[in-house]
Amino acid sequence: MRFNKIQVLQTMQNTGIVPVFYHKDLETAKNVVKACYDGGIRAFEFTNRGEFAHEVFGELSKWTAKECPKMILGVGTVVDAPTAALFIQLGANFVVSPLFNAEVAKVCNRRCVPYTPGCGSITEIGNAQEAGCDLCKVFPGDVLGANFVQGLTAPMPWSMIMVTGGVKPEEANLKAWFNAGVTCVGMGSNLFPKEILEKKEWTKITELCHNALAIVEEVRN
Repeated sequence: MRFNKIQVLQTMQNTGIVPVFYHKDLETAKNVVKACYDGGIRAFEFTNRGEFAHEVFGELSKWTAKECPKMILGVGTVVDAPTAALFIQLGANFVVSPLFNAEVAKVCNRRCVPYTPGCGSITEIGNAQEAGCDLCKVFPGDVLGANFVQGLTAPMPWSMIMVTGGVKPEEANLKAWFNAGVTCVGMGSNLFPKEILEKKEWTKITELCHNALAIVEEVRN
């Protein structure tokens, strides 16, 4: 399902949490997306981190449009323009990178698909914004820290920031990020503990999502 750029950015901002996940098994990916959906998540980043990840994504994209129609599915770990174009063709509604690539920005802008590049300095964020990136990713978050976000939003208050790396579904952690001024957070392995995936305890993922979203809502209010 194709969502427009404004819908995508507003959903990421309103939801506040974007799960970041990859698995080579399509059924596992479906169950994780559904568990997050049931927990209130409405934007999900499937990362391009394994062989034939695009094939899994293509099937997941079609399934999600039918079974979780309000879920906005995007792709992460995209480092070059051809890969961005491939995943957009397969249904990606947003593209996330660990770095900033101006050629990826061009491809995404041409299709009006949000591009969220990973940035580690204020200059990188400024360059990305100049290239049309509305939402920039502070990465790695656990290295840069909440003080970095707070520092950059002071002189650049218009900045929309997603932080990924070191984000946990815990009150103190989430409060630190949102109090610093992030628009949303990307959350990976801490939202999907290995033992939960192995035991296929999908309801526990739903619970983690629900509780984390409740913390975000409390901080924002």
